[in-house]
Amino acid sequence: MELNYKDATKNIYEWRMFGWLALSIRFVQGWIFWGGGSRRFIYAPQKIDPYSTQWMANKIQSAMPGALFDLSPVVSFLLHHFTFLYAAIILFSLVELLSGLGLIFGFFTRASAMLTVFISIVLMILFGWQGSTCLDEWTMAVSNLSMGLTLFLTGGTVCSIDAWIIKRHPQLAQKSWFQFLNSGPWAYATIKKTALIFFIFTAIFSVGTYNYYRGAVFTPYHAGPVNPDVFHLDLARGQLQKDGTVHFTITVNSGPSSTPSYIMRIELLNNTKDEVEIWTASQLSLLPQSAILNSYDYNKIGVDMYGLIAPESAKAEITLPPTKIIILPSGHYFLRVYTIDGKRWDLKLTGPPNQ
Repeated sequence: MELNYKDATKNIYEWRMFGWLALSIRFVQGWIFWGGGSRRFIYAPQKIDPYSTQWMANKIQSAMPGALFDLSPVVSFLLHHFTFLYAAIILFSLVELLSGLGLIFGFFTRASAMLTVFISIVLMILFGWQGSTCLDEWTMAVSNLSMGLTLFLTGGTVCSIDAWIIKRHPQLAQKSWFQFLNSGPWAYATIKKTALIFFIFTAIFSVGTYNYYRGAVFTPYHAGPVNPDVFHLDLARGQLQKDGTVHFTITVNSGPSSTPSYIMRIELLNNTKDEVEIWTASQLSLLPQSAILNSYDYNKIGVDMYGLIAPESAKAEITLPPTKIIILPSGHYFLRVYTIDGKRWDLKLTGPPNQ
């Protein structure tokens, strides 16, 4: 199914050559996005099943700590509004599926290519910071971005439904809307100008995000503003009651999304750093569900045989009941949290109130 442009262009040989050169890229790019959509709709529907442990909301929540442009509140809004969340996941998956099919079969080729560019930008903004070994998500996003822009330039000039349509209706090759959405020959000056704009955007986007996530361009190499390898706990809103009950909020705001962190010991210390109360792993593992109020319904902090299990992006209000009968005098108290990797996190508590 090769194009027969006839009067549409004098450079038919060169234009067909673009299609042959980009044919493998078009297929691979199409298969990547078809694969993403088809897994959810056909082969692994549990990914769009809200009752499944593989529900896509867990993945979306994991993006919150490092989302660019301070989009964490937007993600949080979606996670708190199921209708919008489910609609966004279905729409995103459908766009992936259709854009992939469009590239594989070369139908609405340029529109499909631009959709993959849009998806790649969204994925970079949300997940570009993730990847504990080699910035996996960043690599995928910039690669798919550049491939999509290249395919927008070439269109589907060979082995495509677009080519078959133009062969049967050659007048469509003259229509600007068909050239923009499907395929068709562009003047050399148009290709050169558009390709230069795409190159500048791709270079700035790729180098800029890489420098932000890892440095090694204008600054020394670093682990990123949000480390995808090392867990970090943010402790806040600590309150202490006279009887030794402790309330505090914990957020896991960095670390790998593939494995959780574990909290194995929590200590209550006075102003001289003497231990007042201790919650061991066995005691933490027996906390009732009412003592852990998670902010989100997906990645949750919960109890485990090792104490508390805390996956990346989870946030919860924790209540620690007193371990013994005690009446605390007023003063300065601190909470110290120990994780399984040997790190500790301190939080200054307010209270107890004066007697």
